[in-house]
Amino acid sequence: MKMNASSSGNNLSEECIGGGRARCEELAKSSSFYRIVYTEIEEIGWEPLRRLGGDLTFFSFHILDNKGRAHILEIQLGRDYPKSPPSVSADVPYMFTLEWSTRSRLKDVMHQFQKHLDNLQEFWSVLDDIDKSFCVVDAKQPSRASSVRRIHAGNDCIILVHIDFNDPKSLPECRFIGPLPPAMHMNNLHKLWRRNSKKWSKEISFRENLECILGTELPKPPGLREEDDHQPIECGICYAQFLPTDEELGARSGTPTDYTCENISCNKSFHSLCLTDWLRSITTTRQSFDVLFGNCPYCSDPVAVKINNK
Repeated sequence: MKMNASSSGNNLSEECIGGGRARCEELAKSSSFYRIVYTEIEEIGWEPLRRLGGDLTFFSFHILDNKGRAHILEIQLGRDYPKSPPSVSADVPYMFTLEWSTRSRLKDVMHQFQKHLDNLQEFWSVLDDIDKSFCVVDAKQPSRASSVRRIHAGNDCIILVHIDFNDPKSLPECRFIGPLPPAMHMNNLHKLWRRNSKKWSKEISFRENLECILGTELPKPPGLREEDDHQPIECGICYAQFLPTDEELGARSGTPTDYTCENISCNKSFHSLCLTDWLRSITTTRQSFDVLFGNCPYCSDPVAVKINNK
C-alpha cells in the first residue's frame, strides 16, 4: 500500500548523498536529532539510500527481496524521533505493523520490512507467472501493490482476476468483461469458469489452472515464443543458456539464467553469477553488505544483485 507521507518542510534533495555526505556530517554536529539520524543511516549503509530530505526527516532505501525484486521503502521521521515511531510506506499490497520502542533504530525498520517482503514472495511469484504467461492489459511496470490483473482472452474479452495476497495460490476472484450485449465467446468462458472452477489446484501454476478450467490456450505476451513457453534464455554476458557443469560452482552448476533487467524495453537476462563477476570488473560498482549496485551492461539502468558465496 503506497501511503503519502507529509511533505511539509521536506524539499527532497540529493545533497546529502554521495558528494554531499559531508553536509550530513556537519548537521550531525548541530543537534542530537541529526546526530541520531546520521548514526543510524551509517549503521544501514549509504549505498541503499536513494533519496534524502535536506532536514533528514525523509529518506528512502532500495531493498532487494529473496527473488531479487527491487523495492523502495520510504521513511518519514517526526522531530521527536525516536520517541515516536517513523511513518513507513512502500509499494506493497498492505503495510506491516511496525513494532517500535524508544530503543528501536532504523535498522530495525529495515529488518521488519525485509520480513514483510519474505511473506509476500508467493503472492508476487503468482503475479509474475501471470505477467509472463498471458497478454496482460497495462502490463508495463505493474505496481507491486496491485493484486489485480486484466488478461486478454481474445475476441474483445477481458478476464479480471483478483489474487488473494493471504492465499495467492487459491482460486482467485474472476470476472469476465466484454462488449455489450455479451458475445458468445465471453458467455462460453464464463460458463466454463463456473462449471470447472472446482478443479483449481494449488499444486500447478496459475497459467495451467486457468487454461485447464477454460479449456483453451489464452493469448500470450508479445514476443513470447509459441513453441516453448519455458525455453531457456541465454545470458547476456556469457551467451550460454546454462552455467557450466562444474563441481566448483556447487548448487549453481548447470543452472539457467536467474536475473532479468527490470527495464521493460531491455528485459535482458543474465546468470546472477555472470552479472556479479561483470559488476565487480566495473570501477563504478558499489557494494553494501551482500548486494552489488551498478548498471545493466545493455541499457545502463540501475541493477542490484545479491552476492551468492555458496
